Amino acid sequence: MSTLPLPLEGITVVAVEQAVSAPFATRQLADLGARVIKVERPGGGDFARAYDTAAGGLASHFVWCNRGKESVAVDLKDPRGLDVVRRLVAGADVFVQNLAQGAAARLGLDAATLCAAHERLVAVDISGYGAGGPYAHKRAYDMLVQCEAGLVSVTGTPAQPVKAGVPAADIAAAMYAFSGVLAALLRRAATGRGGPVEISMLESLAEWMGHPLHHGMHGGEAPARTGVAHAVIAPYDAYPTADGGQVLLSVQNDREWRRLAAQVLHRPELGDDPAFATNTARVAHRGRTDAVVAEALAVLDTAEAIERLEAAGIACARLNTVTDVAAHPQLAARDRWREVGTEVGPLRAMLPPITLPGGPEARMGAVPALGEHTDAVLRELGFSADGREELRRAGVVA
Repeated sequence: MSTLPLPLEGITVVAVEQAVSAPFATRQLADLGARVIKVERPGGGDFARAYDTAAGGLASHFVWCNRGKESVAVDLKDPRGLDVVRRLVAGADVFVQNLAQGAAARLGLDAATLCAAHERLVAVDISGYGAGGPYAHKRAYDMLVQCEAGLVSVTGTPAQPVKAGVPAADIAAAMYAFSGVLAALLRRAATGRGGPVEISMLESLAEWMGHPLHHGMHGGEAPARTGVAHAVIAPYDAYPTADGGQVLLSVQNDREWRRLAAQVLHRPELGDDPAFATNTARVAHRGRTDAVVAEALAVLDTAEAIERLEAAGIACARLNTVTDVAAHPQLAARDRWREVGTEVGPLRAMLPPITLPGGPEARMGAVPALGEHTDAVLRELGFSADGREELRRAGVVA
């Protein structure tokens, strides 16, 4: 058995967080061994708790983003509640917040203020558009930022732009916040000083725009929306199969096209036909290219189509539903599923993708009930039983 600890054991994180961006960032820290104390509002908590009831009566977003944390319900609008959080921060290594722009500063919980008071603290401000500029106070929900960052303009079909099916702006900001914390902790180990970390959802997702952004910025046109097809490679699309499934295949070069024509389409003459022999020709005749591929796959079941494509060395994939992913044979073979505790019983969850061979498995702790750890944390901070009860009666904590 490994004697190595999880990388973040001994690190304490305090998070005044809601929705997805900050909670998903701090969940990564919890999975790697950090103690994460989540500060929520009494009487409802993180509003993501009420998004839906799909996860056994709990909200799917909340279950996904909040395992392994301690929940403390504190009213930050009450000076006594704010004092509780300041006392927590005084003993923390990391503080993370994604309140509405300006709200943390009004409470004295912005990164600059906290880092000025606590030299070793790493403090993270996550915002929609950043602290300055004309958009600083604009509301920034995930879909809105997807639009502002241009992601929606390059996603969808020629007739209809669509948002990503996952909260891409939230996830992008979360992962930059996560890596920003790790970088700042490394710097602190070398210098003894923490410091502020600033993350903007817009800037995070704009970075993810990658080649479309650079392509358009440097003189080209933005790639056309092509559904699941590729804008400049053919065939590269999803095709229906006889059992109602869809198979996506990708031909990356002309040698692969000749193999596809001979071994899958059973039309070897198309390998050298001038209308199909080169990728340039296939893209120019995309309709005809897609038609001959679709005709061949339409008479095959999904499994048979995949088998034939793989035998020919053609890259391919099933167009899976989320139910298919939950039963994916590769994830099962690699033992990627665990159960995490919740107030409604154990729920299935996936091991995080950071695997540390030779070290301990990620710590996938329970999803906390609202205020589940309030009393224990107040006791740690030195509040007496009478003091805790007084705060609870006054509605300062729950």
